Amino acid sequence: MNYKIAVVAGDGIGPEVMEQNIAVLNAIGEKFGHTFEYTYVLGGGCAIDKYGEPLPQETIDVCKASDSVLSRRLAMGYSSRR
Repeated sequence: MNYKIAVVAGDGIGPEVMEQNIAVLNAIGEKFGHTFEYTYVLGGGCAIDKYGEPLPQETIDVCKASDSVLSRRLAMGYSSRR
């Protein structure tokens, strides 16, 4: 089975962590006969740098069109626990 996955790595250590997450998914896919089609989109600080906002519409659209979203925390220093 093939799955479309939107990847929102963010910034900071996000890209390095995401690389390992994808390696694990690929190993799972090999073992169980699944394939993954990854689409990388921007979110967080790197999206602000490029688009002036942390979650651009392009990222939202790709995420909605995907079977799943692989993302790291994009809170940019803000905590949901206040």
